Amino acid sequence: MAKMTVARAMVEVLKSEGVEIIFGIPGAAIYPFYDALYDSNIKHVLVRTEQAAVHEASGYARTTGKVGVCVATSGPGATNLITGIATAYMDSVPIVAITGQVNSSLIGKDVFQEVDITGATAPFTKHNYLVKDPKKIVRILKEAFYIASTGRRGPVLIDVPIDVQMQEIEFEIPKEIDIPGYKPKEKGHPLQIKRAVEAIESSKRPVVCSGGGVIASGASEELRILVEKQKIPVISTLMGIGCIPTDHPYYLGMIGSHGQREANLALRQADLLIVIGARLADRALGDTKITDNMKIIHIDIDPAEIGKNVDTNIPIVGDAKQVLSEINKRISERKDFWAHEIKAQRKVLPDDDKLHPYDVLREISRAYNGDYIITTDVGQHQIWAAHNLYIKEPGTFITSGGLGTMGYGVPAAIGAKFGRPEKEVISITGDGSFQMLLQELATIKREQVPVKIVLFNNTRLGMVYELQKKRCTGRFIATCLDGNPNFMILAKAYGIESMRLESKEKLKEAIEIMKSHNGPFLLEVVTSPDEPTIP
Repeated sequence: MAKMTVARAMVEVLKSEGVEIIFGIPGAAIYPFYDALYDSNIKHVLVRTEQAAVHEASGYARTTGKVGVCVATSGPGATNLITGIATAYMDSVPIVAITGQVNSSLIGKDVFQEVDITGATAPFTKHNYLVKDPKKIVRILKEAFYIASTGRRGPVLIDVPIDVQMQEIEFEIPKEIDIPGYKPKEKGHPLQIKRAVEAIESSKRPVVCSGGGVIASGASEELRILVEKQKIPVISTLMGIGCIPTDHPYYLGMIGSHGQREANLALRQADLLIVIGARLADRALGDTKITDNMKIIHIDIDPAEIGKNVDTNIPIVGDAKQVLSEINKRISERKDFWAHEIKAQRKVLPDDDKLHPYDVLREISRAYNGDYIITTDVGQHQIWAAHNLYIKEPGTFITSGGLGTMGYGVPAAIGAKFGRPEKEVISITGDGSFQMLLQELATIKREQVPVKIVLFNNTRLGMVYELQKKRCTGRFIATCLDGNPNFMILAKAYGIESMRLESKEKLKEAIEIMKSHNGPFLLEVVTSPDEPTIP
């Protein structure tokens, strides 16, 4: 066994886990780790705020299937991670966050830049650690990666006091990780699977509701086989977009309060709802009520989610890929697609001389033919993107679903581009969300990350503005962004090429210019404040 500092041991464990890139900002309480990182081949991306580090790690994790890693110092460095960690937790993204902490002998004395980050993040991490014993660091790091990447994925935080980082230990990596009490169940119960098959085959109007769990488990092909064999219409949550191609004949769209009419209509008419990897929270259901006449099959790897929001007749705890594979072995073929009349009612959007957001998004779809990774922020543009972009591959529509975090899109695009550099990465954002973390333009410039940013500028916090217009009789307060900067000049200040689009006649030209540009590019789209979320 080799002798080394805890800081160096941390780096060696990261290397053993296949970590190639981490996102973060150094500080006094984490400097021993950074010093050890200097001698490794792990790439470090210097962000401009710690929240962005988690979002970038998230974008990387969601495009690669690997664990994303971010690092921060103690105090405000650690607390700045909180929103990003909560975002990852709500969307089940595997993250390992490493924070420095003050000297272990000073913990609890309110010294400079001390904060109880393990206590603060306990409600929205899968697990977290305060490392007190230097000898346990290797096991803790290995456990963190195992916990983050298995079962229902999620973030794990490790807080390491500076004096612990500097101590020497005997370095040895354990051959296997065995955590008492943590045994994620991946195989569904055979009897429950048998009951599910019988329920599907006996139903007349079955509907599949696909969530982010289908994409996380890599179960898209198994889902496609099931729905094509049984000719079942598919509706998705926001996180489930991309579970099957959005142009698939059986895909009806996103459900919920901002969902497509035909998707919600199918849900109301179904006699059997097959929920896969979704929790069906309030925004997903909207005002749709689950009736007593509807039977529900709920498949999820997290038993806590089954029955939490809707009563379930046939619960199946297990990995979506494995469970669907077993169902497909036993399921027969159905002759007719019952929802063809619903799909035929799809609304035709207005085609006029005005430049609408859906025109821009559909032109992007046409120009790229779905060969991209899309990230979005949160707001009206998120819903426009969900409804109008062509998504043909799972894991290529990346957004903040559960927490609804403004500022997520651009950092996530940076992480996604590092994860899959061969893919074109386009971030769809709004002027409100963009200004939450616009300083990441500096990261794009420094690292020369060739992401494309489509910025819808309506000089409003659009979603809330629309809400005030509808429900507050136009009593607008704190939603007008009259102080917006000149985004073209801002982009130029960061060395990023840009273009402003104000008319429909220039639309195709603008998208082609953005597409052909070899490097980062910002396309500002001027949009009416009165453009509705759903036309």
